[in-house]
Amino acid sequence: MLLTLAQWLLGIWPDYGFLRVFQYLTFRAVMAAMTALLIGLVAGPAVIRKLVSLKIGQPIRGYGIEAHLSKSGTPTMGGVLILLSIAFSTLLWDDLSNRFVWIVLMVTLGFGAIGWVDDWRKVVNKDPEGMPSKEKYLWQSLIGLLAALYLVFSISEVSNLRVLELFYSWVRSGFDVNLPPKAGLLVPFFKEISYPLGVFGFVVLTYLVIVGSSNAVNLTDGLDGLAIMPVVMVGSALGVFAYAAGSAVYSKYLFLPHIPGAGELVVFCGAIAGAGLAFLWFNTHPAQVFMGDVGALGLGAALGTIAVIVRQEIVLSIMGGIFVAEALSVMLQVTYFKYTKRKYGEGRRIFKMAPLHHHFEKSGWKETQVVVRFWIITMLLCLVGLSTLKLR
Repeated sequence: MLLTLAQWLLGIWPDYGFLRVFQYLTFRAVMAAMTALLIGLVAGPAVIRKLVSLKIGQPIRGYGIEAHLSKSGTPTMGGVLILLSIAFSTLLWDDLSNRFVWIVLMVTLGFGAIGWVDDWRKVVNKDPEGMPSKEKYLWQSLIGLLAALYLVFSISEVSNLRVLELFYSWVRSGFDVNLPPKAGLLVPFFKEISYPLGVFGFVVLTYLVIVGSSNAVNLTDGLDGLAIMPVVMVGSALGVFAYAAGSAVYSKYLFLPHIPGAGELVVFCGAIAGAGLAFLWFNTHPAQVFMGDVGALGLGAALGTIAVIVRQEIVLSIMGGIFVAEALSVMLQVTYFKYTKRKYGEGRRIFKMAPLHHHFEKSGWKETQVVVRFWIITMLLCLVGLSTLKLR
């Protein structure tokens, strides 16, 4: 919005050269982060008071960690504050004619809406399980597939008109159009090595990345501050990739696919960082508010969508290694329990408790130790991910 206004004012008063600063991505990214941060810090106390007055408290599972029972009743759905801060800051500082900004924003808010319904049912029905998993997965799949179908053609084109033309060509060809190399699966640490996916392969991969990232972040959100800081770090690192992919000069120098328009996602990533840090102010131990599914599902989907656009799906799995480990721990625990129950008549466990952070709590780590150590691991993994920019 402000970029459009600045361009309009420059057309009227060309002597106001200071307005050209709005054209710089780095300036708008910093301002987006500061705007989201200020919105979160200023509005946070009022939002928490409102949640308390509405008695929107987090129910705690009876079979969970005993030390967590004291958290019962802590306001949840604080993710609404995060998503609104991101949305307002993005609309204020981003180029609203950019197609990638809108798709990422819609996916983020769409998954956030699913989480909002889930949280609301938990609060109203006093049910820690919330929305049935099948229903939640259905809506996630619908949004994920629609986003994948749009991105499969928009990655290779520069406008929505060209996206439609490519889609029609795909339909007329009998669904048999190969995509340009930039839409392949990019392998980090190697120069110009990518595996062609084709339309269906790209759609499947994109769907898995978006839905998988969303649920992985949601599973990680189990301790005070545990999920939000890794989201901030991974989102900021993805902003670096977006800046490089959107630049014809840097992408060529770093052997990255050039994705015209991807650079605007730097501003969105800045908004994620600012909103996340503001939320951490209230979410640090002992938490005054939880983000709930509304925040975790939306933020996870945002990271997955950005990673797909900048063609860094594998790097996302590296930088978000904590999210991957948390999700895998649940999958392994459930699978092994069912297998051993069927084979031996008694279910057995790999971990003391899943997700993984609860395993370490059961092993004697304090909550703050788990959180900070997971932060440190994420920081190291983000550095490894960023090293792929040059180590090829």
